[in-house]
Amino acid sequence: MSAETWHSALHHLQADAAPHVLISVVGAEGSTPREPGAKMVVTADACHDTLGGGRFEYQAITCARDMLAASARGEQITTPRLEAFPLGGRSGQCCGGHVSLLFECFAGAEQHIVVFGAGHVAQALVPLLTPLPWRIHWFDSRADAFAALAPSPRIDCRRLDENTIAKDIEELPHGVHALVMTHDHTQDRRLVDALLNHPGVASIGLIGSQSKWASFQRPLREAGHDATALARVRCPIGIPGAGGKRPYEIALAIAAELLTLAPTETHAPQRGVMPATWRHVTGQGVCL
Repeated sequence: MSAETWHSALHHLQADAAPHVLISVVGAEGSTPREPGAKMVVTADACHDTLGGGRFEYQAITCARDMLAASARGEQITTPRLEAFPLGGRSGQCCGGHVSLLFECFAGAEQHIVVFGAGHVAQALVPLLTPLPWRIHWFDSRADAFAALAPSPRIDCRRLDENTIAKDIEELPHGVHALVMTHDHTQDRRLVDALLNHPGVASIGLIGSQSKWASFQRPLREAGHDATALARVRCPIGIPGAGGKRPYEIALAIAAELLTLAPTETHAPQRGVMPATWRHVTGQGVCL
């Protein structure tokens, strides 16, 4: 159990776009370890604050970590979950009361972007993306590429090694969107080849002109990529109609295009914790 308070932990976990679950006591009846309003934050390897301890808290932590594990497998855990804990039956405690807990799962980064290359366009692009709840994986082969970059919890800067490209791509999160924009066309082609071999990459964008992409296609076909695979590559990159050539203008067009690739939820007319669930758990009506 961490000595950090739940609100302090929540602040830095949200800022870092790190996966976590916020558990809140929303109802209590009889003798209970904590009052309504008590909260705790749970991550995969830490707990911040307490709901009162004992088997009841252990069960709550297990429930929260099950949600985090499901989210890590790619399941969409977007609806808050309400659970009732009778302290004596399910929880094996002798308090005799009842506690209702609300579990809110925050999956962390809503989107993962990998940027290969730290040239002028990438240097303009990454600061545009960092205010968003995304995580940026940034690679460059030059030793001093990130020397002037201020540290950020949402940006993971790494040295690009020609000998480990396939391994580095394999380790990227499933569903990552890739942008290839290095200073070397040969390196760009090798990266596109490796990205096409990895089914977990959601999209591939290549900076450059149509003639650059045309020159890449023959060696990529010879490497075994068919027309369907090559159609996954966007080149040029950037939202259609953006004609600027300055690095910042290109970066804006790329950022706008990435927004169109972000998953969009379709909401049902009724969502969240259903009124009938509240009535069942609390035995009370719902205020409208």
